[in-house]
Amino acid sequence: MNREPNRSPNNRELDLTVALFPGQGAYRPGALKGLWEDGDRTVRATFEEVDAVAKELTGREVSATVFQPSPPSPAALLESAPDTLQLAVFTTAVATHRLLAERGAAPSVHLGHSLGELAALTCAGAWDLADAAAILCERISVLREHDRSGGAMLALRCDRARAERIIALIDHPDLVLAVDNGPQTVVSGRAEPLAIAADIADRLGVTQTRLRSPHPFHHPLLEGARTSLADRIAAYRPSPLQVPVYSPILGRFYRDGDDLARLLALHLVTPVEFGPAVSVLYAAGARVFVETGAGRVLCALVEQLRPGAHVVSPLAGRDEEAGLNRAATALWSPLNQTPVTAVPEAIEPVVAPPRTADRAELSGQVRALYAEAMEYPEEVFTDDVQLEADLGVDSVKQTELLSRLGDRFGLGLPPAGLRVADYDTFGKVVDFVAAGVTEGAGAGSAAGR
Repeated sequence: MNREPNRSPNNRELDLTVALFPGQGAYRPGALKGLWEDGDRTVRATFEEVDAVAKELTGREVSATVFQPSPPSPAALLESAPDTLQLAVFTTAVATHRLLAERGAAPSVHLGHSLGELAALTCAGAWDLADAAAILCERISVLREHDRSGGAMLALRCDRARAERIIALIDHPDLVLAVDNGPQTVVSGRAEPLAIAADIADRLGVTQTRLRSPHPFHHPLLEGARTSLADRIAAYRPSPLQVPVYSPILGRFYRDGDDLARLLALHLVTPVEFGPAVSVLYAAGARVFVETGAGRVLCALVEQLRPGAHVVSPLAGRDEEAGLNRAATALWSPLNQTPVTAVPEAIEPVVAPPRTADRAELSGQVRALYAEAMEYPEEVFTDDVQLEADLGVDSVKQTELLSRLGDRFGLGLPPAGLRVADYDTFGKVVDFVAAGVTEGAGAGSAAGR
């Protein structure tokens, strides 16, 4: 079996390359089945290692389901074994990454989508495969134990601004924007407001699709699961990353020293900003995107977001061997013959947060962020304006905005005990940011107002 891609020079030699790790919907019946049946050592070893962990912790083996003579459809698998569906997506991504690495691929950056961030971090060296599989099994367990919401997810064929207008029109606390994919968005929530959103979308001519999802991911409804998951996986200590991993949930690269247990748990309740993440990496020089998993959902999004990008989906066609070789060729260049061990200088300045404690400057930056997010004129954000009483910023939206501020200004996770209600005016929000920035810069605490 040929393991070497064609390494002929091309005009993309110096471009940064991105390995895309898909999430929940990236299951295709029969993906890697031919290589499994041929006895491919990499595919066999990867699935068998995950099988051993999954059987111990969930009672199920992945390979017995996805490599049976007639593999189940996504709908059938979601109905009969949603836990196995998540494990299949993860294991297929890891196996694909390993197959590409054997062929000489060395991506500059990993970018995961939702569940795909676990695979992106694992393939970058954060954990060995057994520990990562155990983390995923813990995630599955806490969701089963804590999610009684009956919630789900709905994809809308429209941009973020239009989706947020639909959410605002419904004005239901259990309906939130969960994913910003650029040309497509996903809302998450309980069944009733989702049904209303679907009806409104139809009336507006917006294509909508109910997603195959066992839970309302990226929603505050999963707060109980988030807390439990962070506690359960805290014992799995990560290793330093060998490849930069950009998070569309955090809006930045993961850093050595990050509390990955808390961050992975935070994913359950925090929106995914995939479209903006692709734009950040493209602006930094990324031109080659390879889908490291089944199908081509993420590559299709990249094509729409950035028509100038070169995309490859190795497991989207019938000839997976040829697809893997094409993908490995795309991910090989003189720039990345060996794995990147630090964030490329071309990328870091694009995402590095400003480090300034000047309150007037901070106020202007925070005002611009809030004005864009809320679609209000900047002048309404005076220090004494009441965010909820005057502007209608409810606690869910305020939580999202504070999270975005934390990522924008490099403040890290919110401190334990933080209450959104304590920051009821815009001035208090600015003081919160100023105090965090000053502390992060080592200049002491900012005076409160």
